[in-house]
Order: sequence, then structure tokens, then C-alpha cells
Amino acid sequence: MLTSIPNFFPILLTTEFVLGILVNGFIVLVNCIDCIKRHKISLVDRILTGLAFSRIALLCVIIINLYATCFDSTFYGFEVHILVNIAWTASNHFSIWFATNLNIFYFLKIANFSHFLFLYLKRRLNSVLLVMILGTLVFLFTHLSVINIDENMLKNGYKGNITWETKLKNIARLSNMTIFTLTNFISFAMSLMSFALLIISLGKHLKKMQLNAKGAQDPSTKVHTRALQTMISYFVLFAVYTLALIISVWISNRLQNKPAVLFCQAILSLYPSNHSFFLIWGNKKLKEAFLSFLGQLGCWEKERK
Repeated sequence: MLTSIPNFFPILLTTEFVLGILVNGFIVLVNCIDCIKRHKISLVDRILTGLAFSRIALLCVIIINLYATCFDSTFYGFEVHILVNIAWTASNHFSIWFATNLNIFYFLKIANFSHFLFLYLKRRLNSVLLVMILGTLVFLFTHLSVINIDENMLKNGYKGNITWETKLKNIARLSNMTIFTLTNFISFAMSLMSFALLIISLGKHLKKMQLNAKGAQDPSTKVHTRALQTMISYFVLFAVYTLALIISVWISNRLQNKPAVLFCQAILSLYPSNHSFFLIWGNKKLKEAFLSFLGQLGCWEKERK
């Protein structure tokens, strides 16, 4: 039974990869068709499409890295290693920040506060989200520069004192981890703040409904609840993704344990694959298109039989 465990993880990861590509591809396809029909695309559809594209890229990088590290080490030359590292950094960056954009969109679009700063940001929602996604490119370019320096040092080495070589490598790796941690922390903190404020907004709304003797299941309450459910799924899966990523780096550097690496890679794929299902279920247009697709698929199967 234990010998079958290493074979199980590649099957699981391949299944997650296929499902992730299909579900994110479905989001892109529905939004593109809708854009062609309407000759315009809404802000939330732009965010969802960007998020889906970044997750497709992230899943492709994860599956390539799995193949290179666990099945064909000769494939993983220095140039391929650098390209995969850059591709993962870029796709991971956009996946994180498009998801953060989506959480902030939910907050500014759904919440109801009278504070002047909130009203200012709400009126300029498009500009706020555009500036945020462009502003984070500073993190991305800095991270890519540090990765390039780190990789070149590993390839060429430092021609001089061995102590200085070790120190420079440690500084490069520390800078790499610092930028990665800082980016993740800022995005997570912004999403968490949006989540907390949305809960406060829902609480105020429910209190207002009770004072007016109205039912709690009004449209605004449903919208609040649906957005909060989607955000909760993001927090849970993103936390699992980050933890698996940290463990994966530690294992690959210290233990070289193939089953453990495979397990971490399988856990990593949960976030870009499964969160997109929650996004479809929380979006009315995508949910209707998905149910319609399943209905047509069921009819087609019946006709075949």
C-alpha cells in the first residue's frame, strides 16, 4: 500500500490540473463570449478574466515544475530553471493580486458606509483597482531582479573569499523571501480588511432591517452573504497554498523527499483550481452559464443512450 502512495499524487495533481484548466478556461470563455455579444466588458468580468488567465499559467508552471523535479531532472537545465522560476513568480503575483482586487471590489461595491473616504474610493472604483494592480508591478519587477541575481550567483559563483560568497548568497535568498513574504502579507492584509469591513457592513444592514421590521433575506443581505462566502473560500485555500509552498521549499532544499514534494505540489494546485469553482458559484452570470452547460451535457448524454 505504501508503494502506491507516490503513484497516487501524480494522478491527483494531473486531475487537479485538468479541472483547474477547464474551470478557469470556462470563466475566460464565458466572459469573452459575453464581451463579444455586448461589445463591452464589466469591471468584475475583467478582474475574473485576468485572475483565470493567471491561474491557468500558474497551473502550467506547477505541472512543468513537477515533471522537471520528480521525473526528468535532465530537462531542468539552468535556462529552463530560470524561465520556470520567472514564470511562476509572475503568474503567482498576478493570481494573488487579481484575487485581492476581486475582494476589494466586493467590499467597495457591496458595503454601505457613510465615511467620506469610503465614498471617494467607491466613486473611483475603476481607478482604484487599476492603480493598485499597476502599483504592485514594483514588487514584481523587484522580485524578478532579485531572482535573476540569485540565479546568476548560483551559476557563476563568487570569485573571491568563500565567506563573502556565502554571505552574498544568503543575502540574495533573504531578499527573495522578504519580497515574497511582504507581497503576500500586504495582499492578504488588504483582503482581510475588506472582509472585516464587509462583515461590519452586513451587521449594520441587518440591524437596520430589524429596526424597520423587515425580513433578513432581502437582496442586499444575499449579496453580502454570497460575497463573504466567496472570500472565506479564498482565505482558506490561500492559507493552505501558502503553507504548502513554504513546506515545499523547505523539503526540496533539505530532504529531497520525492513523495513529500509530490504531496505539496498536489496541495499547491488546490488553490488555483478549487477557488475558481467558488467564483463561478458566487457569480450569477457564470453560475447560470455553468448550469446551462451541465444541462446541455446531460441532454447530450441522454441522446447518445
